Amino acid sequence: MKLLNIPQEEDDSAIDLTPMLDVVFIMLIFFIVTASFLKESGFDIHKPAAVKQETSNEPGKSISIRIMGDGQIFIGPRRVDIRAVRANIERLRAEQPDAPVIVQAHADARNELLVKSLDAARLAGATQLSVAPLAQ
Repeated sequence: MKLLNIPQEEDDSAIDLTPMLDVVFIMLIFFIVTASFLKESGFDIHKPAAVKQETSNEPGKSISIRIMGDGQIFIGPRRVDIRAVRANIERLRAEQPDAPVIVQAHADARNELLVKSLDAARLAGATQLSVAPLAQ
C-alpha cells in the first residue's frame, strides 16, 4: 500500500500581533510626549482703567456700545441682546454712515462679550472701531 503525500494543514496561520502592539504603544508614547510641548496660542485682553471724564453725548457723533460688568449691553439708551447688536448697528449706520463705533467695556465685563460686540460691529460694516473703558 502506498501512502498518499497529502500536505497537512497547520493551524499556525494566526497572525502574531505582538510587533503591531509594540509599534502602537511606541506611537502612543510619541504622541503623548510631543503633545505636551505644544503651546496654546491666545491673547490676554487687559482693559484700560476707567477715568472719569466729561463726554459729549451729542447725537450724530458716534455709535456707542456699552458693556456692563453684569453682562448687560446697551446701544444708546436701549438694552439689547448680544445677538441683536449687529442689527442695531446696521440700523444706526444707515442713519449715520460715517459715525465711528465705540465699544465701552466695564472692567468686570466678560471678554467674550467685548469680542462678540467688535465682531458684530465689523460685520455690520463699521470701519472705525474703538475700545474704551466704561467709567463707573
